Amino acid sequence: AAAVYTLNLRVFWPLVTCLCTALLCLCQALRGRAAEEGAAGAGAGGGSVPLLPGSALLLLGYLLARYRGEAGGGRRRGPPGGAAPPAAAAAAAAAATPPAAAAAPPAAAARRGLLEAFYARQLRLSPHVLGHSKAHVGRVVGELVRAAKAQGLQPGPLALSLRGDFVRIGSAYEQHKVRSPDCFDVLVPLRLPPRLEAEARCAAGPGPPGAFVCGLAAPGWPRHYRAFAEAFCAELQGRRLLSSALVLRWFQGHLQRCLGAVRYRLQERCRVRLSAGPGRPPTLLLQPRSDHLCCHLSMAVRLIPAIPLGDALYLTAPPEEPRAARPEALWGLNASRQEQRLLSWLKEQAPASSCHLKCLQILKGLRDLRAQRLAEPVCSQWGQVLSSYVLKTALFSLLLRGPLEAWDERFLVERLEELVMFLRDCLRKQVLMHLFLGNAALPEALALPRFLKEAAPVNLLAAFDGPTLDLAARLLLDTWNQAPRVIAACHGPRHRWWAPAPCRHAAEPGPELQGE
Repeated sequence: AAAVYTLNLRVFWPLVTCLCTALLCLCQALRGRAAEEGAAGAGAGGGSVPLLPGSALLLLGYLLARYRGEAGGGRRRGPPGGAAPPAAAAAAAAAATPPAAAAAPPAAAARRGLLEAFYARQLRLSPHVLGHSKAHVGRVVGELVRAAKAQGLQPGPLALSLRGDFVRIGSAYEQHKVRSPDCFDVLVPLRLPPRLEAEARCAAGPGPPGAFVCGLAAPGWPRHYRAFAEAFCAELQGRRLLSSALVLRWFQGHLQRCLGAVRYRLQERCRVRLSAGPGRPPTLLLQPRSDHLCCHLSMAVRLIPAIPLGDALYLTAPPEEPRAARPEALWGLNASRQEQRLLSWLKEQAPASSCHLKCLQILKGLRDLRAQRLAEPVCSQWGQVLSSYVLKTALFSLLLRGPLEAWDERFLVERLEELVMFLRDCLRKQVLMHLFLGNAALPEALALPRFLKEAAPVNLLAAFDGPTLDLAARLLLDTWNQAPRVIAACHGPRHRWWAPAPCRHAAEPGPELQGE
């Protein structure tokens, strides 16, 4: 999706004021020079505006425009922090409120106001800043991918290489990211040697939910591709399978070798560094050198190597280190493109004021707030069970039950509570099925690949035991019931209570590898 840029009034009006002041000074200087060249000095500045009063008038106009803009925005957004509106505004709001909403109890109205304020102050991202961040990430990653593709053509035909493009995935590109736009996920598709095709099938042995193995097929395999098999394959159950660990190790080294050319071309724009650890996708760390007004942010971009399967499906390294023997042969299936298509379809079918993405963002924010008050190992288990991918899957499952008209903005509290109860029931039953694998109830308009329709259904909660899921269900319900108290405990400035949470790319990889 193309980035949407909006006018930043906090930057625009000061620039206009400075420009007008400079023009006034220039006009005053030119008139003064004309007065010196003339015979009489009395008429030199007769029709001019003095410099100090003119600047004062411009400053007064700027302050008046800013005050009116803030006042208008305040009326559109509602009173901040749950403050009571004036009597006239309250009467007008009561007159314009539908009968169903007017009959809502005061407690529900107070909860809605608190959740709206929490979303506006702590969760909602500026489209302007997010658009600049995504554009900057796209330029840097594009430079790195092109350099890596050019260097990958040198070793010969029997080696891996980059396809030359990249796929943007994750919450930053699906309009439900929270906090700050400083973490991004990017798939980097790889190219197998000529005539060598990848064949994915569900793993029969133990492993994470939805684990796959990748076989290879070609005329004369593996006799004609012995060098490739020795470098990138592992033997499992008597078969040569493509190894995710070996591919990831090659990918890290290949990008590290190509980083010099990118660093040289981008040294005036930003500082670039590649962080890579064993068994983890490399992370590109970007620190801008020049301040782009409001977008001076340090960003981390996780570069995930992906094996294309066709139909916008990819195999990636498994989301977590499995405990099975020979884990290097296991892969995970990434269907981020299908998720983006589903989001676009829901946006077309749902009301224009639908709140389904806002519900997901608020639930993610409450999850993160509650995690700060939990001790280990409960905190880690809480984050793994209620990963962003699990929350998104629960939202999709609830949305497809319909009707979509019920997700209008005025039913925010009701829909959020329904989402919490649905997720609690899933945790108690220990069942939350993968949305695309083996799901025949999806809309036909999505045109899902045959591979997804014929795949075996996958339970995303199968990797967790019963006590862990029961504890997560109790904590989830308690977090929702105590939401006003949880939010009020973190009422400080925005960056103060988010500061203890490090960027997730710097931590150990978790189940969110499938995309937020």
